[in-house]
Amino acid sequence: MGRTIAFGEFLAQAVAAFRADKVRATMTALGMVIGTSSLILVVTVALSGKQYVLQQIENIGTNLVWAEYRGLVNAGASASVKDYLTFEDMDAVRQQVAQVKAATPVLNLHERISVGGGKEKEILILGVDPSYQQVRRMLVVAGRFFDDYDSEQFSKVCLITQKYAEAHYGGADLALGQTIKVAGVPFVIIGAFRESMETFGRSEIQDDTILIPYTVARRLTGTKYINQIYFTMYNAESVTAGTREILKVIKSRHRPESQYNVDNLTEVLQVAERTANAFTLILLLFAVITLIVGGVGIMNIMLATVSTRIREIGIRKAVGATSIEIEFQFLIEAVLISLVGGIIGTLLGLAIPFSLRLFTDAYLPIPFSAAVVAILASCSVGIIFGTLPARLAARLDPIESLRYE
Repeated sequence: MGRTIAFGEFLAQAVAAFRADKVRATMTALGMVIGTSSLILVVTVALSGKQYVLQQIENIGTNLVWAEYRGLVNAGASASVKDYLTFEDMDAVRQQVAQVKAATPVLNLHERISVGGGKEKEILILGVDPSYQQVRRMLVVAGRFFDDYDSEQFSKVCLITQKYAEAHYGGADLALGQTIKVAGVPFVIIGAFRESMETFGRSEIQDDTILIPYTVARRLTGTKYINQIYFTMYNAESVTAGTREILKVIKSRHRPESQYNVDNLTEVLQVAERTANAFTLILLLFAVITLIVGGVGIMNIMLATVSTRIREIGIRKAVGATSIEIEFQFLIEAVLISLVGGIIGTLLGLAIPFSLRLFTDAYLPIPFSAAVVAILASCSVGIIFGTLPARLAARLDPIESLRYE
């Protein structure tokens, strides 16, 4: 019970000292306000950035795997003998790799298309399955995507990119029902599409791209080969193992000297996480430096406080106060200033993401754990940088202190 009363007395004395010189205490606490609010904002910005990047990759498809032919590993082999992927390779993978949920072939055609005004332009045409929309997460902004019936009936239908529609037809909706000739065959535009997110330079889609059913593209070209195969796995955890299995199946169906690239976004995801973590550490370093600067300010102010209260210290020692009690008194004052600044800074730091959530459409994560860390850090700074002034006060000679003017 005695210890509780003693601590209460120390706290009351610290509050009284705080009130006695409000300007000095406020300016001292300002460093902690800036430091702790910076710490909260740093964590908020870091979490928001990381969340944004991960969301971008999620929208592309963390379960996405693609395969393509790279060439021949044997330099002596005939370069004219290509060993491209086939539609049958895709079927074999779907049968043998249990992790594969869906797949689509991609057959590239480059054709000169009339763009009006008597002009022609070379356009990329991709022959794909109806599952391409799901696998590659394409957004249909107008019309519809072709379905299994269109593929089975060899329907001459197509989709164009949103940019192509806006550039040549004045808008996505205005492009619907228009006709485009591919290799002399008229195709009806049934939809306009775009990618859901930027694909970090790993996209087969260009600004001017036309999608047609793979079955029709195969008839137009008369080839059994395809340029890429896109797979989507059941879950992100199976991507790494599934990628190895897909490569194994494809290589088993082709010549030993043929090389194939089977890849996924795992490496991009890891790079994004490492970059976000490095960015967080750098920003945290600045926040820590700000806290240290605030701590140095507290130490300097407390040293000045000790020098102005030497006679008071002498009187307290004369009436029986021990060195430990004197040290504890000044230490509590330093911690109180630091803690008040830390709490105010934490509230300010949390107010910004809260305000953005309330008054805008932006969704920023609110780092409550960082708030706890910030308050604990402010207490630690008060203890660390308040110890030296407190010990100097405790070591003052009571007789010399009483004589001090």
